[in-house]
Amino acid sequence: MSSKTRHQIIKRLQAELPRGAPFDLAVLESFGVSPQLAARYANSGWLVRLAHGVYAFPNDDFDVYGGLRFLQERVAGLHLGGKSALALQGVRHNLAGQETLILWGDVRFVLPTWFTARFPARYVNARLFDWLDDALPEQTLTAPPGQPPGLRVAVPERAVLELLYEAGTRQSLEEARNLFDGLRSPRKQVLGQLLSCCTSVKAVRLFLTWARETGIVDIDALLEQYPIRTGSNQRWMSRLDDGTLLSLKPHG
Repeated sequence: MSSKTRHQIIKRLQAELPRGAPFDLAVLESFGVSPQLAARYANSGWLVRLAHGVYAFPNDDFDVYGGLRFLQERVAGLHLGGKSALALQGVRHNLAGQETLILWGDVRFVLPTWFTARFPARYVNARLFDWLDDALPEQTLTAPPGQPPGLRVAVPERAVLELLYEAGTRQSLEEARNLFDGLRSPRKQVLGQLLSCCTSVKAVRLFLTWARETGIVDIDALLEQYPIRTGSNQRWMSRLDDGTLLSLKPHG
């Protein structure tokens, strides 16, 4: 390939590829760029190699959402979850300068260094829901108003259960309670569906307990209408990482 042809291809890439996000070899190959040519462009400074098979334009300071959308296309079920999802939807408590992003996904995955070096984040892969309705996973992910189209964020009802799953381990119980107290008008039907397929007895019972205490939803009506998984009729007890003994009754 002549230098003139290589120059024409990179000019086309610059003109047609959107800025603000990385791209991979599959995208480059659609423009006629082979892995070898991509490496030559990187060596010449036309592209920046972020990782094996992942590139960006020089000086393209893509934001976290551009990076997330790139990962979403490659990791099944990847979404902003837990505390991060609640924060994007107005439920916050004692914001730090730069919060660690909480990402959830359906498969085991290690966040790439090019992403975590720019945006502090951690990834959670846990089978928190035994989905009874194939449509529910997508129905409980949304792009909140004001956020980039295509961004996948857990709705508050799902995010709070993700938060409670980690309460006492990766998430302090005190902060989890403060965030729970910030919930406003959760949707009963969505809660009932999610609680009915939630596999974490701790998360379910913690939700029922705090919901009773706050009156955020009618728990007795919820239990009567939906087959919520609360485990046995015994108290659920566990010693948390900070030494706190958590004791939860079956129905809050």
